[in-house]
Amino acid sequence: MTPLLFTMLAIEIGMIMILLFHSPLRNLVMMGLDRLKQGRGLVTSRTVAATLFVVFVFNVYSIVKTQKRMMDVGSTNPTDQVLMANHVLEASLMGFCLFLGLMIDRIHYYVKELWLLRKSLKAVHSQIGDSDLIPSVNKIKKTRET
Repeated sequence: MTPLLFTMLAIEIGMIMILLFHSPLRNLVMMGLDRLKQGRGLVTSRTVAATLFVVFVFNVYSIVKTQKRMMDVGSTNPTDQVLMANHVLEASLMGFCLFLGLMIDRIHYYVKELWLLRKSLKAVHSQIGDSDLIPSVNKIKKTRET
């Protein structure tokens, strides 16, 4: 399960990097996320996230139970140490995957809102025209520089 979590973590980091910088690949990822959030894709992704969260909680419970057993006995068993390390690794990877999934969702939302805001601003700007009511950004920059 650990290699699968590392692969998922790398994919999520890659998607975040793609969403942060403007490129044609970002437009493709945005379209894919828009399609994913429609219909059955949203239910499927939430089901996978809920399952991952349940396994995460189970791993945290196992960590607490193993720590309690170590405290009661007073000495550490090598088998318990290995199991504890494995559970800590899996729990941290699952937590990172859930957090990055939330980050992808929020970045997608903000980029989409920014795109809609720019589109409406461009429509208002083209409707009014190049009048003195809305000075363009380039004109403002030129007047500040001189």
